[in-house]
Amino acid sequence: MTLSNSNQKSFHNVAEYPSDLLQQVNGSVQVPVTYKKVWDDGFGARGWKINATIGDPEIIASSRETGQRINTSVFIHDILDHFLSGFGVSGHRSEAMALIQLSKRTGSNPRSDYEQLVREDILHGRVNGESLMEFLPTDLRSMIPKNPSITDKVIMTHLNKMLGGEKYLIKHLIDNFFKLGVAGESHADKSWKILGLNTHKRTEIGCALQELLQIADQTVEDLGIEKLCGFIRINNNHVSFSMQEDHIIDSIEGYQVAVS
Repeated sequence: MTLSNSNQKSFHNVAEYPSDLLQQVNGSVQVPVTYKKVWDDGFGARGWKINATIGDPEIIASSRETGQRINTSVFIHDILDHFLSGFGVSGHRSEAMALIQLSKRTGSNPRSDYEQLVREDILHGRVNGESLMEFLPTDLRSMIPKNPSITDKVIMTHLNKMLGGEKYLIKHLIDNFFKLGVAGESHADKSWKILGLNTHKRTEIGCALQELLQIADQTVEDLGIEKLCGFIRINNNHVSFSMQEDHIIDSIEGYQVAVS
C-alpha cells in the first residue's frame, strides 16, 4: 500500500530514527532531551524538549506541570504518545493519534482536546502537517466545489452552510479526529514492540517518567540552570536521567524511578 503524503509525515518507523535522536542501549530506550531556562523559539518558555522536536515551530517547551484532567505533563505526552509511538512530533493528524495513546495511558477522554483543536484551528481552515483537503473526511470533501482558487477559510465557511450550522460541522470534524486517532493504534503498538516496551505498562511508565520529571525540573529551576542536555532512559522496569555535561547534579544524575 502506498502511503499518502499526510501518512508519510505522520507515521514513522522507530527503527529508522537517527541515532542522535534515539538509541537502544542495554535493553533501554535512550532519548536525548534538552532543558533551557528560556527557549529562543518565539515562545520563550522555560522547560524541556526532546531533541527530536527542537526546531519544530509548533512545539513549545514544557515543564513538570500537569493539567487538571491528566496526571502527566505535555513533555511526557511528547515522549510516549508521539515520539516512541512512531508519530510525528507535531501536526493535527499526529496529535489525533497521540491523543488516543494518551487516553489509553491515562483514561482521559480526548473529545475536549479534539473540540479545542477544531474550534481554534480547523474551523478557520488551519491544518498543520498537511493540506486541509487531505485532512478532511471524504464526505466533507465531496461537498466542496471544484475550484482550484478557493481558499481554506472559504472552504470551511461553505461546509458550515452546507451542514446547516457550526455545531454540525464541529461534530463532523470531531468524529474525523476520532477516526484518524484510532487509525494509529496498531502502529503505536508495533512501535513500542520494536523498542522492547510493554504496551500494557503505558500507565506505569508514564507515571514513573512524571516522577522523574518532577525531581529533574524542580532541581534545575531551583538552581537557576540556564541549559542542560541529557538523556532519559526508559525500559519496562525503570526510568532514569543522565547528563551530557561534565558536572554532576547529584539529585538528578542517575536518578531512577521504578516502573511499578
